[in-house]
Amino acid sequence: MADENNDPIEKSTTDETDLFKDVDLTEEEGSSEKALVPFDPLQRYLAEIRRTPILSREEEHRIAVEYKEFGNLEAAYKLVTSNLRLVVMIARGYQRAFKNLLDLVQEGNMGLMEAVKNFDPYRGIRFPSYAVWWIRAYIIRYIMSDWRMVKIGTTQAQRKLFFNLHKEKERLEAEGFAPGPKLLAQRLNVKEGEVVEMEQRLANRDLSTDVPMGDGEEVTLLHFLADNKETPEQRFASAEYRQVLSAKMEAFARGLKDKELMIFRERLLNEEPMTLREIGEKYGISRERVRQIEERIKKKLKAYLGKEFKDVKDSMIGAE
Repeated sequence: MADENNDPIEKSTTDETDLFKDVDLTEEEGSSEKALVPFDPLQRYLAEIRRTPILSREEEHRIAVEYKEFGNLEAAYKLVTSNLRLVVMIARGYQRAFKNLLDLVQEGNMGLMEAVKNFDPYRGIRFPSYAVWWIRAYIIRYIMSDWRMVKIGTTQAQRKLFFNLHKEKERLEAEGFAPGPKLLAQRLNVKEGEVVEMEQRLANRDLSTDVPMGDGEEVTLLHFLADNKETPEQRFASAEYRQVLSAKMEAFARGLKDKELMIFRERLLNEEPMTLREIGEKYGISRERVRQIEERIKKKLKAYLGKEFKDVKDSMIGAE
């Protein structure tokens, strides 16, 4: 997933080790003052995590060692609760892509717990600096999976574009440049085609195939999609072709004798073909000799079918 040196999505030059200590946990949006029921779960959660003290470097190291060496679950709990503010701070940075802050916080908390399980206190790195990568990775994975029903970012390059494309466009426009795909690709260090593809994905919305195309109409988008099932005519043509092909294969077999005929039937026509060893033992020849005979038969069959069927494909006879 991630380690202390590699950000799973993109690296930040900001040292977040101590910043979260002073983070303002007052939620600007979603106030419940005008609500019929004066209860805001987000404000309640923020009030709860404010009560948890932040650990000093020494306390953090001691508690991390307790969990690492002795599996002390109480120590793991303290590491998690003392860093819940860090999760809120990081989650707020992604509200532009996903409005529900509590969902982002919940997923970030999962990343925080994963960070606790993998943290090594002996490397001389503060736990928040290590945990930030796990928190971001879980939040970003959640956003990419739930932002739309149809996933728009599955590779690292696509995830990078998802979060940075609009921001880079604004930066280029502020500098007086036209944010074309080529320039964006150079700035973001991705391929131009990936920029074009992501712009198309972001510009289009998800469509349900069951939604009526007009008011009061029963016609949906599903009626305009191609049906890949074979038509009765195609099924009849396929059956007739297989019948003719089977007759041609039998005609070809009549021109073979002894080992060639046996290898043709047992190796090329049989659904559970005999092995080269089994045929070799039956005729007292090596496996390599059986293979050579088989290749010779394939060449003959290819030439024969090429005369009978002008559109014959090599795959029909197992040739590479």
